Amino acid sequence: MNSERSAKAARHRAQLVAVIASAADLARASRLRRTPDLFELRLDALVDVLDELEAAMPRLRAPFIITARRPAEGGAHDLAASARRALLLRFLPFARYIDVELHSTESLRIVIDVARASHVSVIISVHDFRTTPGSARLAQIAQEGVAARADILKLAVRTDTADELLRLQQFYDQHAHELPISAMGVGKLGRESRLWFARRGAALHYGHLGTAAAEGQLSVPELRGLLGR
Repeated sequence: MNSERSAKAARHRAQLVAVIASAADLARASRLRRTPDLFELRLDALVDVLDELEAAMPRLRAPFIITARRPAEGGAHDLAASARRALLLRFLPFARYIDVELHSTESLRIVIDVARASHVSVIISVHDFRTTPGSARLAQIAQEGVAARADILKLAVRTDTADELLRLQQFYDQHAHELPISAMGVGKLGRESRLWFARRGAALHYGHLGTAAAEGQLSVPELRGLLGR
């Protein structure tokens, strides 16, 4: 194991992320008295209000994660890779982090390269809303995240059964020493999974600003209480 990467994983502070995925979320974010550690801008879901978003960003008073999700992993508006690339490059100057799917590391390579050259950290993500992958595939995802030089590896998967939740928990316990991991479930045990990872000290914890985007997602106030913020 790379000792530098191990030390980085050990010292990464858990951060509260408020997700902005609609004009209503943007309005709520602008009214927050206490800001989160980060805002995630779901650019794929915000394509109809990009000018309003850009104008509002200076008032939000917290750093940004930017992402433009591919359709197969829950992205809105069925955007092609070229459109997602353009969105990320447009908003990259405002970002603290970019989030690029593991599947998209080649098609969005230029975005990753520009981000690293600009000292913007890279989240490599996997979203599987059908199931929690098997243990062998989860181990492979961890290896690919390390190989991709992820600053944080994000994994969001379906957790409808106790076995699925256990696999996700075991994945975290086995690999969190290798790199910072943000893991969460969606589905019947999604809420339970997020409570567990908040108490476990995972890297990023995503909360909604009024309406949950996935079954089990916690609100920003709920996460604030769990994380002591």
